Parts: sequence; structure tokens; C-alpha cells
Amino acid sequence: MNVMRNVCFIACRELRFALKSWETYFWGFVMPVVFTYFIGTVTGQSGGGSGPAAKDPIALVAPESAGMLADRVGQRLEQNQFAVERRPSAAAAESYARRLIVPDRFTHSALGGGPAVLEFQRKEEGLAQDYDRFRVARAVYTVLADILVCARAGEEPGKEAFDRVDKMPRTLTVEVRPAGTRTKVPTGFEQAVPGMMIMFTMVVLLSHGSVSLVIERQQGRLKRLASTPISCGELAVGKWLGWMVIGAIQILVGMTAATVLFHMDWGPDLPMILLVLLSFSALCASTGMLLGNLVRTEGQAVAISVLAANVLATLGGLCWPIEITPGWMQKLAECLPTGWAMHAMHQLITFRAGASAALLPLIAVTVLAAAVGWLGARRSGIFSG
Repeated sequence: MNVMRNVCFIACRELRFALKSWETYFWGFVMPVVFTYFIGTVTGQSGGGSGPAAKDPIALVAPESAGMLADRVGQRLEQNQFAVERRPSAAAAESYARRLIVPDRFTHSALGGGPAVLEFQRKEEGLAQDYDRFRVARAVYTVLADILVCARAGEEPGKEAFDRVDKMPRTLTVEVRPAGTRTKVPTGFEQAVPGMMIMFTMVVLLSHGSVSLVIERQQGRLKRLASTPISCGELAVGKWLGWMVIGAIQILVGMTAATVLFHMDWGPDLPMILLVLLSFSALCASTGMLLGNLVRTEGQAVAISVLAANVLATLGGLCWPIEITPGWMQKLAECLPTGWAMHAMHQLITFRAGASAALLPLIAVTVLAAAVGWLGARRSGIFSG
């Protein structure tokens, strides 16, 4: 009973200390929402998402003299998820963010072997710029392929010939299937919400845990506690438990905010999601304790905590889908706890693969949390001046 009372006393004291600090509220509850909104909005415009696939508007600037190949380009653009509006001049398409300008006598030049240059213009910059350029190029080169097929068949390119090309059997096809029960690509808030929750849990627990130990060591509080009936083990467990409560509050507030503000759908495996997030909080609390025993100043604690959190978030795929990064970075994410936690969250939320799919990452994070916590508790520097 005395052990539990001492542990709970230290945990409550640590919780009160954290809740008196404005930094806890700012970095724990305000900034996660701000970053989630910003990253979710930006990445949500790059395609995919939870809603139905929407076609992007594009103006096909083509005068009448451009001929029937301009119509064929428009058809191919439609097949590449563009909503095509034909305009006779660039002035008439001024309001469009995407414009494909077809030159005069385009059909005559293309079929006659002369130069035919199409110009793609995009007002907006962002993650989707290269994707738009790729889709436009694909549409134009497909039209060129249509012309070559007609020529090989001895037909004059035209609407009827193109219709026959469309009906030809394809000798090479690509079958696309979802990796799980989910049928839409996850982007936007489905990527940002779990990523930012994990990242800011790491920021708060690493910085608060390490800084609180540094302050108490500098002010001599740890030495005074050493003279009380509270043992070193009770002190370590109590502080760790207090930080875990902070992480749990942060997780519950973050999940509530994501559900209300961003309409997050957590799927059927909510208990396993909570387990993954709590196990990662345990790892962050343990790491904060170890870091607090290694550094000597508040500046060192804050700098290392923030730097480590940002680096691990970037390399672990918290800020963007790890699939868009180079291969070496994807392999590196498989060796990082942030990568394990994010992989588990995607398996549960995105692919709906079932609770068992997140079991291995959960075990890995939990074992690492126990190992780091044991190492942090064993550091004798917790009572050093």
C-alpha cells in the first residue's frame, strides 16, 4: 500500500506540474490541431482521400483550326481524371488554374510531320504539380500512339479510326487491386491525424520529462526526495506514470478533436488504436526519463527533444506517406519506432486489416519502451547534483 501511495503521490505531483505550464497546453493541444489542419489540407489536394475521386478542371485552349486531334487530346485528358472545358483563346481561359494550349493548325502539323508544340500552364504550385504534368503528358503521348497505330493499320487518323483503336484488345494490361479492404488512397487528414498525434506526443513527453528532471536536479528536489521514505524505484515509476497520464490526456483530446473537427473515421479497431498510441506514449515517457538523466541543462533537454522528435517524425513517415519517399528512407522507417507506430495506425485505420495486423509493431514498441524505461530508471544520475 505504501508503495502504491508513494507512486501515486509522485505521479499526481508530476501531472500538476505539467498542467501549470502553458507550454503543455500549447504544444500538447493547440499545435497538433494547427499542424493537422495545415498538413491535412495540403496533402489532401494531392489526390486520393476518403471522398469520391473528383476530376480536376482544365481548359483546353484550342481554336477551330486546331482540328480533330484537339478533340482527341480532350478525350485522353478526360480519361486521365481531368474535367475538360474547351476555350477558343487564352483570354477566355484566364480563370482556369490549369490550361493546355493547342497551337493553330495542330492536326495539319502533327499529321504532316511538322512541329506541333503543346504548352501546359499551371498557376498553382504544390505537391500535385508534377502529377498534373505527368497526366497531361500521358494524354498527349497517348494521342501520338493512336496516330502511330492508325498508320500501322493503313488507316487515316480520324474519329472512326480512333474508335476502332479504342476497341482493340490490349495485349498488355495492368490489374490494380487494393492492398486491404480499403479501396481509396489515404491522404489528407487520414495521414495527418495519426501522424501529428504521434509526433506531438513525442514532442511533449520527451521535452517535459527531460526538462522536469533537469529542473528538479538543479533545485535539489531530487536530493530532498532521497531523504524521504520514497525509494528510487518508486520515484522513477511515479514520474513515468505521471508522464503517461499526460500522454493519455493528450491522446484522448487529440482523438476527440480529430473526430469533431476533421471527421476522422477510426474504423472498427479503436481499442487496438488506443493500445498502439499508449504504448508509444510509454516509449516517449521512458525516453524522456533517460534523456533527463543524460543532459545537464534545460537548453540541452529542449534542443535534443525537439530535434529528435522532428527527425524521427520525418524519417518515420509522420508528416507524409512514407511510400512517396526514396527506397532507402522506406527501409529506414522500418527500423524506427515512429515507423512502427505509423505502420500500425495505417493497418488499423487505412487498410482495415484487423487488430492482428498491428500486433507485431505494438509488441516492438512495448518491448523498446520497457528496455528504455529500465535503462532510464537504472541511471544513478537521477539523484546526482
